Amino acid sequence: MNAVKLAAIVLIVAGVLGLVYGSFSYTKETHEATLGPIELSVKEKQTVNVPVWAGVGAIAIGGVLLLFGSKKS
Repeated sequence: MNAVKLAAIVLIVAGVLGLVYGSFSYTKETHEATLGPIELSVKEKQTVNVPVWAGVGAIAIGGVLLLFGSKKS
């Protein structure tokens, strides 16, 4: 399998996952203050929304690459 087909499949899978889940979250740890031996830290949960147009665009670009990307001139 060449690199173009692999990139196309990754784009299609990422687009489908973006449409199915719509968002993903992660935990960000920040160090607020250090007072001698005591270190205060805060964990914040961040959520990133994936736009519908990005998921559809990734699927479309992946499909075009899969169909036309591997053809030789």
